Amino acid sequence: MNDQDILTHIQALVEEEHSLREGTGDGQAPDQARLKYVEESLDQCWDLLRQRRAKKDSGENPNDAEARPISEVEGYRQ
Repeated sequence: MNDQDILTHIQALVEEEHSLREGTGDGQAPDQARLKYVEESLDQCWDLLRQRRAKKDSGENPNDAEARPISEVEGYRQ
């Protein structure tokens, strides 16, 4: 997976997140489990992209970056 593939996946997840938050328009609450999964997946993708860019900037191979577990990514402080 290259940076553009990751960005394309991020865009798809953002669109799904917006769709879930908007709901069906009938006043129903969004699917909380799916929304949580999408939010966590977004965090994981952004982390992977940051890792790849950092490796590239430091002269390392960006393909050596690996997605970290959601439990690790979600524990980061902002």
